[in-house]
Amino acid sequence: MPKPPFLKTLLIGALLASPMTQAATAYVSNEKDNTLSVIDLETLEVTDTIDVGERPRGIALSKDHSKLFICASDSDTVQVMDLATQRIIANLPSGEDPEQFALHPDNRRLYIANEDDALVTVVDTDTHEVLAQIDVGVEPEGMAVSPDGRWAVNTSETTSMLHWIDTETHELVDNTLVDQRPRHVEFSHDGSVLWASSEIGGTVSIIDVDSRQISQKLSFRIRGIHPDKIQPVGVKLSADGRYAFVALGPANHVAVVDARSHEILDYLLVGRRVWHMEFTPDQKYLLTTNGVSGDVSVIDVDAMKVTKSIKVGRYPWGIVTLD
Repeated sequence: MPKPPFLKTLLIGALLASPMTQAATAYVSNEKDNTLSVIDLETLEVTDTIDVGERPRGIALSKDHSKLFICASDSDTVQVMDLATQRIIANLPSGEDPEQFALHPDNRRLYIANEDDALVTVVDTDTHEVLAQIDVGVEPEGMAVSPDGRWAVNTSETTSMLHWIDTETHELVDNTLVDQRPRHVEFSHDGSVLWASSEIGGTVSIIDVDSRQISQKLSFRIRGIHPDKIQPVGVKLSADGRYAFVALGPANHVAVVDARSHEILDYLLVGRRVWHMEFTPDQKYLLTTNGVSGDVSVIDVDAMKVTKSIKVGRYPWGIVTLD
């Protein structure tokens, strides 16, 4: 029997309200506002602002994209947000001043860098139990877990080292010395290579994971910008293996690197004090968080061109995207 017109209207309305029809979204942590900005990735406009804990920095998604983990650094906790309701549903124990973290492929073990404690804390995101606390160097910041889940790697800014943690035993088994003030580490998608930025050293080290030794080191030169301002922080690798993008901090540029030959292809002017980056889910655009200018730059990856600036909160720091 045909449905009455009013039932058809209700069904259409329900479908339009369904999460399946929602646009892809970006979440940006605003360090000085204690908020997240929500960006609709179809319109490239901020649609909401969400209050969170004090000084949010690192943010990460659960593997099923149902939860968002937030390093609330000055609240000394990692908050868990339910993305369906956009409400904080838990506070995880983290140690003092969590800054960055990485989630194991098992979707449970969260490895958290505690800058003030010189510790990496491992927390079970289901039970909220602290599984381990691992002593590392001074001022730990960056964290990454290898795609196969074998390694958790932490950077210590003052010690200028990468610390390799065996995720089965939670023991620190090796250290790799890099240039001054390492900030971020990023595994290649196949897990064979690790990229590590050194902010004050002005370099990115490319490290063979099997040997845990540096195979190549990249330096950056931008005409008209003093070398002291070229400070690599965030690194993002495209899924097709073609490009590495390096955020150069107060140089206000993103370096475009051929991820295979390691040739520096271009420098793209973005907002002031570029920190971190994330691709849109379709990898067509790269979004950058620009702390001092309080905006997000949108880079068209095919055109290698900045196409838009989106105003967010004060001192945007971390960013994630999801469908």
